[in-house]
Amino acid sequence: MANDNVIETSFAKARRWTSGMSLGEDLLLLDRLADAPFPTEPRRMNFILIGLCTRGRVQYRMDLQEHLVTPGDIIMASERHIIDNYMASPDLEGLCMMVSVPFYNEIIRNVSDASALFLFSRTHPVIALSPRDQQVFREYFYVIRAKMAETQNHFRRDLVRTLILAMFYDLSDVVYRFSHSEVGRQSRADIIFTQFIKLVEENCRHERRVGWYAQQLCITPKYLSEMVKHTSKRTPNEWIDNYVTLELRVLLKNSAKTIKEIAEELHFANQSFLGKYFKERVGMSPSEYRRS
Repeated sequence: MANDNVIETSFAKARRWTSGMSLGEDLLLLDRLADAPFPTEPRRMNFILIGLCTRGRVQYRMDLQEHLVTPGDIIMASERHIIDNYMASPDLEGLCMMVSVPFYNEIIRNVSDASALFLFSRTHPVIALSPRDQQVFREYFYVIRAKMAETQNHFRRDLVRTLILAMFYDLSDVVYRFSHSEVGRQSRADIIFTQFIKLVEENCRHERRVGWYAQQLCITPKYLSEMVKHTSKRTPNEWIDNYVTLELRVLLKNSAKTIKEIAEELHFANQSFLGKYFKERVGMSPSEYRRS
C-alpha cells in the first residue's frame, strides 16, 4: 500500500458522511458506533476518534496491523493513522466521539496533558475498560452531549472544551494503570520510543536536534530513528516538530506573551524564524493563529 496515494478523510468530510450532534466543525457525538466513519478502503484520518463498544464486535486494520474490538473495549484513533478493512457485526452498538485536530489543540492547555493519550493511541489503539471505567466514559459522553444541546448558553463551547479535557485526564489514568501492568512485556523499540517521547516533552523548548536525544539515550541517531519509526510510523524529527508546534499553539492561545517573547522562550533564533517554522507546519502565521 503506497501511503502517498491514500485518500485523506477530514473532519468535515466525516461529518457529512454521518449524523449526530455536532459543535460546528469541532466535535461530533454519535450514540451509534455503527455510524462511525470507518472506511473499507485505505484512508488517512485527519481527526481524533474515541469510541466505546457496548455490544457486537468490530475488526479493522490500522497502519497494516489488525485490531479486534469487543464489548467493553475503547478505540482511540488519532490523526494521520491509515485505516482500512473495516468490518462490523450486525449487532454493533456503542458510543463514538470525533474531535477535530484544531479543537483538540484548543483543548490542550499543556503539552503534558496530551502526552499519555498521544502515545497510547499510537501503540495501543484498543484497550479493555473495567465496568467502572466504561461507566465513567458514558457519563462524560452524555454530559458533554447535554451541554452541546444548550445552544443559548454563552459559555457552551468553553464548557464542552473543559469537560473533554477532564475526560482526557480520566482516560490518561486508565492508560497509566494499563502501562504499569505492561511493564516487563514491552519490546526494546517500545521502551526507546517511550523514553524518547518523555525526553522530547521535557526538552523540546530548547532542544530540537535528533542527535542530542540519541546521545541522552546512549544510542546512535540512526538506531533511534529506526526504533521510533518502527513503533510510531513517524520519524524523530516529526515527533519533535509535533511537540514544538503544540507548545507554540498553547502559548499563542493561552498566554499574553508577545511572539518575540515566545520565540525567545522556545530558543528560536528570532521572531521571523519562528514565524516561518510555524507557518510551514500550521498553514498560517503565529499572528493569524492567535486571532483565529
